[in-house]
Amino acid sequence: MLRPARNVRTGTPRPRRFEPLTADEARQLLTSAGGHRLHALFELTLHTGLRKGELLGLRWEDLDLDAGTAAIRRTLQRTAVGGLTTLPTKTRAPERRIALPTWCLWCLPSLKLHREQQHEREATNTAWQHSGHVFTTVQGTPIDPTNLTRTFTTLLRRAGLRRIRFHDLRHSTATLLLEQGVELVIIKELLGHSHIGVTAGVYAHVRLRLQRDAIDTLGTALNGPAITETAGSDGDEPPPCAAFVR
Repeated sequence: MLRPARNVRTGTPRPRRFEPLTADEARQLLTSAGGHRLHALFELTLHTGLRKGELLGLRWEDLDLDAGTAAIRRTLQRTAVGGLTTLPTKTRAPERRIALPTWCLWCLPSLKLHREQQHEREATNTAWQHSGHVFTTVQGTPIDPTNLTRTFTTLLRRAGLRRIRFHDLRHSTATLLLEQGVELVIIKELLGHSHIGVTAGVYAHVRLRLQRDAIDTLGTALNGPAITETAGSDGDEPPPCAAFVR
């Protein structure tokens, strides 16, 4: 005799809710980050949608500043025993290459010269540890993902924005790109999704909203000219299909 299983989830799991920033909110965040030593990190995050671990795992050898590209090869994660380690990205390919935003091409070379780090090293009188990572602590060591979250929360508060997850910046990038009319395949490549179905599924509600906006725009265009009586009509009934155009 079969007994019903207990504590077993059935049906399709609900997609995790995310809260992307609007374009105005994203600008507020970047303004709040202005002057911060990790300003370039937040610019890169919102322009490319890189995951937290991918950002922190980025090394100078991954950047081709002449070509304006970055190779995403690894992710930095905290292990169960408390240390930091690098792991392969979720993408099946050995690496994915993305275009770097113009602003980052302007600021990253100066960051590469460690001008800010050298200044901080002299001010704090600490030994610089060259880890090869693009974004580091004051001492040059890799940034702990938890500490980056704390910094992010502080910047949100300073900007007067609602509290969201760092990962919601990735969703913000995708949502804003969709709203700008960027093709889904481009967003899929930028985010590093395994196939376009993942991108389409995650952002289905955004696409539905954009469809609705497009339909409303068409409705406005169709309703522009006044509807006139058709020949042979006595004026008591609307012309055919007129009721469907609102």
